[in-house]
Amino acid sequence: MRAKTKSKTKPKPAMAVVLLAGGNPQIAKADGDAPVRAYIAALSGWKRDVATQLDALIVRTVPKARKAVKWNSPFYGMEGKGWFVSFHVFTRYVKVTFFRGASLKPAPAGGAAKDARWIDIHEDDFDEAKLAKWIKQAAALLGWDPSRTA
Repeated sequence: MRAKTKSKTKPKPAMAVVLLAGGNPQIAKADGDAPVRAYIAALSGWKRDVATQLDALIVRTVPKARKAVKWNSPFYGMEGKGWFVSFHVFTRYVKVTFFRGASLKPAPAGGAAKDARWIDIHEDDFDEAKLAKWIKQAAALLGWDPSRTA
């Protein structure tokens, strides 16, 4: 009888995340919490803090929200209803986009698209109460689904 031997192959080291313009991490498209956590972990400083707060606030406000990373941005949505919010990191701010933001009361100030509105969060202006109201409203709406767009 032969004794078992340990594999001589070493585990591959984790690949470094490429940071794009503004410090936005390049994360492969994938569904679930793990890619969103990888995105947040790749951020640095105050941007990681803001992203961590946003993720926690969304999960607290909408516990059944599903997560994904698409186009190097975390997306949050409701099963069967599409995506309701996303965020993307830039050099001086984190842009939070509500896909049906024009329907929110009051509507976020940023944006001139038909439906989408956004806000830019800078290092010291995270307004949890305002964001929570918008997140709750946005999750109740029919969200953005790329398969429904022409």
